Amino acid sequence: MAKETTRRARPKKIHRVQISFNVLAQIILILFLAAMVNSIAFRHYKRWDFSRDQKYALSDKTKRFLRTIKGKMHITVFFSPNTPISADVQNLLTEYQYAGKGKIDIEHIDPERNLSRAKEMFDKYKIVSDESLLVIDYEGRNKTVKASEMAEVDQSGMALGEGPRVVAFKGEQAITSAMIDLVEGKKNILGYVLGHKEPPLSGNSPVSVLKTFIEGENIKFQELNLFDVGAIPAELKTVMIIGPQYDFSDREMQLLRDFWNKQGRILVLLDPAAKTPKLDAFLNELGVKVNDDRLMVFLRTGIQELALTRDVQAHFLGDSPITKRLADVRALFFGGTSSLTLEPDRVRAANIRLEPLIQAEKGYFAETDYNSDDQAKLQADANRNSGAPPMISAAIEKGGSADERVQVNSSRLVVVSNATFIQDKALTQDQQSLDFISGSVNWLLSREQLIGIAPKIPRPLTFTLDENGLRSLRWMILVLMPLIPAVIGSVVWWQRRV
Repeated sequence: MAKETTRRARPKKIHRVQISFNVLAQIILILFLAAMVNSIAFRHYKRWDFSRDQKYALSDKTKRFLRTIKGKMHITVFFSPNTPISADVQNLLTEYQYAGKGKIDIEHIDPERNLSRAKEMFDKYKIVSDESLLVIDYEGRNKTVKASEMAEVDQSGMALGEGPRVVAFKGEQAITSAMIDLVEGKKNILGYVLGHKEPPLSGNSPVSVLKTFIEGENIKFQELNLFDVGAIPAELKTVMIIGPQYDFSDREMQLLRDFWNKQGRILVLLDPAAKTPKLDAFLNELGVKVNDDRLMVFLRTGIQELALTRDVQAHFLGDSPITKRLADVRALFFGGTSSLTLEPDRVRAANIRLEPLIQAEKGYFAETDYNSDDQAKLQADANRNSGAPPMISAAIEKGGSADERVQVNSSRLVVVSNATFIQDKALTQDQQSLDFISGSVNWLLSREQLIGIAPKIPRPLTFTLDENGLRSLRWMILVLMPLIPAVIGSVVWWQRRV
């Protein structure tokens, strides 16, 4: 009986061949899973830019543009290693290559080491400059982007032995602009109306920043004086009217109406201080009434002190493709700004749709007696203002579709009741105003895919400490930091002693 029990308790013998096959199968399975994970990660991965200024993160505008590219784009980089922005450009082009999803090829050539290849490409693209640059080639067309166009460099410290310092990196703006030029080929022409004391485009122009910014999107300005033409030229799909100081004549208004009726596109920035009844009447026909008032707000400057300001802080509404990516972003509109009354029901029968774009912040009121200095009266008018905040911009479309996915030929117009917010002296580094005008122009040109927010200009990291902050920092350096290792050392010494 005891022998039978012992025989039953003996473990069953496992053959070594079976163990080998099990181990081999596990190894093969692990290698297969590792290969599958790496393959999936190689094709489907996500990149993040954790840099403080998001210097390498591409804007939505660039990403949407890259998705529209049909052919292959080749970028040849001729950058010397000692160029201050060499690493920045290389990292940025990596983001382009990733966002392009196989549509962008990049070749880096060091002109100082690979002389034969550099000479070959120099001859191909007819390059005569010795400056670091890159060449973008698309379907037989090519464009050069120089290092000086991609950065603002401060060289004032070189006299003291310091190297050049990059003040602002503008690589994405320069590269995307060059890509748009190549893909679209022919530049879009924007008619700039003159003859009513509008800001000039040449010379000491107050809109030079705006002009440079818009021209960087493959758009060319062409001066247009309606007195000199029998009709608005056919090559002009969009005209821009900025702050006319005098009203248009009947003949000029007829030219604008004919242009509008032929699916023309118009951008109008009004100066409330100028009297333009005929231009206002044209807008009124389209359902937008320009009111004879000024937006104001009382701001508390003390316990019982109020200050009146006419500079308008407003926010962009996100219902329109123009401002969708600027939704709830705040901007300042300096100088006088009047209110707009939108009457969509009145023009709906004419197949005209109105879309509000910019709304003043809560607390602003529209004052009709805007030349008055009677503070008590103005405060009383402000207290009576209980309605919705006034509108200062709107988009008008005739014959279009409410569905953004449906592209239908239509007449389009954007109106803003302020003409100074895009002047050089009013533009801020955050570029909200430029982004809005860029979005408006691209919407008018039916280039909705190019509407986006421009990348931020890098800003240096600075710390500002008041007296209390300096006092706290002094205690941390002189007391807290030496105290921590002293406490740790005392604990270790006590444990060893015990």
